[in-house]
Amino acid sequence: MSEVTVGLLALIITLVLFFTGIELAFAMIIMGFLGFGYLVSWNAASNLLAKDFYDVLTSYGFSVIPLFVLMGQISFNSGIAKRLFNAAHKFIGHIPGGLAMATVGGATVFKAICGSSPATSATFAFVAVPEMDRFHYDRRLSTGVVATVGTLGILMPPSVTLIVYGIITDLSIGKLFLGGILPGLMIAIFFLCVIYGWCKLNPSLGPKSEKFSWGERVKTLPEVMIVLFIFSLVIGGIMGGFFTPTEAASVGTFLVLVLSLIRKDMDIKGYIQSTSESVRSACMVIMLIVGSTVLGHFITVTKIPMITADWIVGLNAPSWFILIMISFIYLIGGSFIDDLAFMILATPIFYPAIIKLGYDPLWFGIMIAITVMIGVVIPPMAICVFVVKQITKTPFSIVYSGVYPFLISLVLGGIIVFFFPGLATWLPSVLMPG
Repeated sequence: MSEVTVGLLALIITLVLFFTGIELAFAMIIMGFLGFGYLVSWNAASNLLAKDFYDVLTSYGFSVIPLFVLMGQISFNSGIAKRLFNAAHKFIGHIPGGLAMATVGGATVFKAICGSSPATSATFAFVAVPEMDRFHYDRRLSTGVVATVGTLGILMPPSVTLIVYGIITDLSIGKLFLGGILPGLMIAIFFLCVIYGWCKLNPSLGPKSEKFSWGERVKTLPEVMIVLFIFSLVIGGIMGGFFTPTEAASVGTFLVLVLSLIRKDMDIKGYIQSTSESVRSACMVIMLIVGSTVLGHFITVTKIPMITADWIVGLNAPSWFILIMISFIYLIGGSFIDDLAFMILATPIFYPAIIKLGYDPLWFGIMIAITVMIGVVIPPMAICVFVVKQITKTPFSIVYSGVYPFLISLVLGGIIVFFFPGLATWLPSVLMPG
């Protein structure tokens, strides 16, 4: 068999192994080892396997992943999200759909210190849905907004998805973080518009809550300011060259932990739980990177990425159509496999084609992040929907009926960033030139 045939067969078997129940990371490792051994030599494959494991697991750069995950888990378990929701509630809860809007506002600020989408959806499922139930919100709106707002963590820094993309493509994580801010805020505003329009058409979906005095509102602002200060310190430190991404994650995690301890929001049990959840999540991501590295070396030997890039560039089709097709592949693949895992699997194959087509790799990363945002709320692998359904005990049909209106915002956001790349590239070019 030719090298390309062996490579394609290995990719197909990798997906088959995943659907049999084997974790995708291990499926990639197995097929990468077997494929490299078949094409090169078994001795070389053994050496490659050991080297890839060692290089990834001892890489200083990869330590940024568990640290940012830990920062998010401490925030998740220490009640910060509840305070942010309370602040937003007091400012806008008295307008139709105000509590749903408060959920978007609170979650957007919460994303500044939590990069996990499922954790954000879980947090606001506990915090916001009971409050919306108290004011007789329709479960379609309350669960739909909570399931969808978690997706902002994929685009807003510190996003684990953007960190992994930066590691795979050797792009600046700081620039990727900056690139996600404007599109993320734009999509958050679209969410608010969906809520406002939906409640205008059907006021019973989101009744008004009580109206608070300005004095009560102002008292909640320090909580928002503290979170924004930590966010500014972390992102500003990376931008200014004061911190590496790993050091910034360490500083952010330390500040969130100190804040939680000062307020007595976290005991030793909560810290152990946060650490345990972080280690579990980080190990999953890092093992995916190990698998991608092993499989990537094998795929490189087959020359599939270069052949794919040459084939795509040689197609008699507009470059924008090719990009849409690539994004569609990410979307479909991420609907059946965990979106982050599929991104790790597919990016080394399609990235060379994107470069040959002349697209900005940073902009492409933001586009893929938006595609992943859509993937985490559409079936069958809709992790955020599963989380909300499990916590709120709401049938899937109701949660999905609430999610669909917000999908319009995600699709619209992707279209706008597609036609106006400056939304993703302008901020990095101004704040981190060169």
